[in-house]
Amino acid sequence: MPRRARLTLAGFAAAVVLTAGCTLPAFAPRTDTEGEAAAPGTTPTWHACPEVPDQLVGRGAPGMRYECARVAVPRNWGGGAATGATAGPGTGETFEISLLRARSNRQHDRIGSLVINPGGPGASGVDTAVYLSFGQSFGGLPAAVTDRFDIVGFDPRGVSRSSPVKCISDADLDASFGYDPDPASQSSFDGFVDLNKRIGQRCGDKYGDQLSLFGTEQAARDMDAVRAAVGDDKLTYLGYSYGTLLGATYAQLYPQRVRALVLDGAVDPQQKLVAGSESQAKGFERAFDNFARWCSTNAGRCPIAPDARAAVTAAIDKAKTSPVRGKDGREATSGWVFYAVISSLYTESGWQELARAIDRLDGGDPAEVFRLADAYAGREDDGHYSNLFDANLAVNCTDETEKPTREQIRQLQSQWRQKYPLFGPALAVGMLGCVEWPAARDPYPTGKAVGAPPIVVVGTTGDPATPYEQTGALASMLGVGRVLTWEGEGHTAYPQTACVTDAVDAYLISLTVPRAGLRCPAR
Repeated sequence: MPRRARLTLAGFAAAVVLTAGCTLPAFAPRTDTEGEAAAPGTTPTWHACPEVPDQLVGRGAPGMRYECARVAVPRNWGGGAATGATAGPGTGETFEISLLRARSNRQHDRIGSLVINPGGPGASGVDTAVYLSFGQSFGGLPAAVTDRFDIVGFDPRGVSRSSPVKCISDADLDASFGYDPDPASQSSFDGFVDLNKRIGQRCGDKYGDQLSLFGTEQAARDMDAVRAAVGDDKLTYLGYSYGTLLGATYAQLYPQRVRALVLDGAVDPQQKLVAGSESQAKGFERAFDNFARWCSTNAGRCPIAPDARAAVTAAIDKAKTSPVRGKDGREATSGWVFYAVISSLYTESGWQELARAIDRLDGGDPAEVFRLADAYAGREDDGHYSNLFDANLAVNCTDETEKPTREQIRQLQSQWRQKYPLFGPALAVGMLGCVEWPAARDPYPTGKAVGAPPIVVVGTTGDPATPYEQTGALASMLGVGRVLTWEGEGHTAYPQTACVTDAVDAYLISLTVPRAGLRCPAR
């Protein structure tokens, strides 16, 4: 993968992550795709772009060819709170949406395009299409799927190559990630408030009322332009994590244009900011308990056994007053240690990496902590960040209508510290980002997808970022959802086991809906 090989390809499929600051921990240098963007309602011009997989992975997948295109979409499709923004549908002002199509040389009996979104919000679908094109032995899609579909990734508006939002400085991102995840004193809490106010003000100064145009409903309408651009009458879609929210929104807006949707790592659209943050605190706490149990019974692979929770808690506490300094002078503050923990819980394979990182930190070497945390943050070796978290804030905060006060957040910080000691305080104070965000809100719809065919909603029982309880909630809200359960660990499930893979493949290819109540074992 790019520059620092943050993840192996085999680990990619489980590494798509979610909202409230949870994002895809792998990014590459960005280059613009060639050519002019196709005007709204016209067919785009595709051109070969082997340089994209070359930059991401160092090569393309054997037997795959890659083409790129750009389509223009109205900046404001109209409707919702965004009607107050400039650049309405009649102005002619557009955003450019970048697409990549991976097509197998073995393709036969082509069904159409499988459109991909990896979540974030803020993660690149262009990158994801490349990674998934490498086949199942590398953590990508099965040949049964790539032989029948073009794999199409798109960067949503504001993300990466698609009219990217960029308004947070590298210094402010360093400060945010490095900040004490549980600022206990009032002065420390106020300092975090001030940091988030500064970030919000700078983004507001740069983009003004355009910030309200980056919400999920606008992006879902863009997705219908993507469907038209690839020439499909109906959409076949695979959305991970936040991508499940994007897919659910599409299904409500365009139910008659849905062929098949797989929503893996389900977000409950009806949860507001506080409930969603507490859900994640509970999910990460549960995932950490699973890691700690593994550690206690696998001492040979877990150097911080037998009590992993005590070791991690001690490492974070020590870093608050005596952070370990790396060879380059960078300090592994409590925030960086905390995000190394967060990063490692997205995949079961990350558990051993976390144990090693905490053990080496205790020995005076923070390199592994920085590697894990930087992968989560999208931070490059030179200290530069992608626009992942700029887009993450822009989308999440535009979507969110609930706005707790600072005093309420302060109270929740204390309450959640008791209920979720490792993750609760950070998830509480993390809400300050949207509280201090200046843009108008433009919430997405939350209702049934009346007229849509059955939609497969996949949930993982050990998922930290989109806790399993949200799976049934999303399926029920849509009214046509069919739950597929993986009794595994980490974030997202497809295509990690034969049971999940077979069920999803049959649905995508033959529209065979998984039987009701299907639960797939961890192994």
